[in-house]
Amino acid sequence: MTIEWTPTRISVLIALWEEGLSTSEIGNRLGVTKNAVIGKVHRLGLTKRGSPIRPKTKPAEVISLAALRPGMCSWPEGDPSTKEFHFCGEPAISEKPYCAEHCRRAYVTITKDGKKTVAA
Repeated sequence: MTIEWTPTRISVLIALWEEGLSTSEIGNRLGVTKNAVIGKVHRLGLTKRGSPIRPKTKPAEVISLAALRPGMCSWPEGDPSTKEFHFCGEPAISEKPYCAEHCRRAYVTITKDGKKTVAA
């Protein structure tokens, strides 16, 4: 099956590409396969975009009580009665025992009108 890449179709392809649509979505809108879109984008020399597939993040290091050091977030994670129990270990905010994320969770006050405010 041969696809006719008319000037109009190419203009639409370029506009959709610059909007950041996926190759599959562009193909659906133009009535072609995503591989046809990829080939034409390559032949046109359009700017490359990063892959939508994100690399797997490496598992976080498990910080035990023995490994916890000053300046590390001491937010407990998990059930203390299990061997999976550990501490966050991210860099702590100055003069606080927790990182920014855990400070937001730890330092919350409720006002008289019932609204939550972050104290830290």
